[in-house]
Amino acid sequence: MCKELVLRNKEVSEEVDTIYFGGGTPSLLQKNEFTLLLDTVFTNFTVNPHAEITIEVNPDDCSETKLKDWIDLGINRLSIGLQSFKEGDLNWMNRSHNSRQGIDAVKNARRAGFKNISIDLMYGLPNLSKEEWLINLKSAVALKPTHISAYCLTIEPKTAVHSWVLNEKSIPLNEDYQNEQFLDMIEFLSEVGYEQYEISNFAKGSVYAKHNTAYWEGKPYLGVGPSAHSYDKKSRRWNISNNALYVKNVGINECWYENEHLNFNDKWNELFLTGLRTKWGVNKAKINSLGGLNSGELKLIENYTKNGSLIENNTALILTQQGKLYADGIASSFFRVIKNISN
Repeated sequence: MCKELVLRNKEVSEEVDTIYFGGGTPSLLQKNEFTLLLDTVFTNFTVNPHAEITIEVNPDDCSETKLKDWIDLGINRLSIGLQSFKEGDLNWMNRSHNSRQGIDAVKNARRAGFKNISIDLMYGLPNLSKEEWLINLKSAVALKPTHISAYCLTIEPKTAVHSWVLNEKSIPLNEDYQNEQFLDMIEFLSEVGYEQYEISNFAKGSVYAKHNTAYWEGKPYLGVGPSAHSYDKKSRRWNISNNALYVKNVGINECWYENEHLNFNDKWNELFLTGLRTKWGVNKAKINSLGGLNSGELKLIENYTKNGSLIENNTALILTQQGKLYADGIASSFFRVIKNISN
């Protein structure tokens, strides 16, 4: 990974505002490994002295020693994967921590000096009642995190959960119940001062996740390591997922990554896919920079406005609370078909 950072240091000309360790279990790394990675970043890139530096952590990794190490390294934001305060849910998800460890992780992190703490929750789980979901939310708020990310259970093919459902060992909540839990969450968190600034993300006191917000705003980013993705506004690049092949080929040949050039339709589609997820919506100036809306799209806006899914103001198109339930479907209705044009 350090070799990749050195090889690609010319790809980032702007000041780095966020550094994010995620996409796995980075909290397993030792202090010397974090030191090596961060030193390589600071040596090869211009980093904002007030950069947000985040690490995704498991609650059971939040020992006093590791928390102190992270503070010493300059890491200033933790994203703690609590997921649930219900023991049955944690067992079902095969999490390595229990509810008590989750609570202690947040408290210990704050005691160690972390002020910016985000916690992850999951809803739509089998056997998670409306009342239990509200208890989870109350338990989360009681810990006073600056940020809460809440995601609905999705069942991907060829996963353990998918096989459990096929074999009727587990019955997921139906879509109506999931929608109810989503709306209950928005209402409750709003009442206690958390702003929903993106479909799945809530912040207290406007402490938005700079890293995630940059992604939704279409800013470029550099991803390093197996499976990491990068974006420079013109193209996307992704590294291979196989660790051994990644290690073998980095810096030797180009067999460790793939890329694609983004055409006009790609840029248009992504503008709606990411923009509609946020409280800021899809910026009209950006729409106009890509040629503006056609008659069919103007009709879509009219229909979504009439049925209460969309709000149009002078500067943006923004989903309503009801519209957020169908964000992906509404966004995809604005997609423009990608045509293969031969040279």
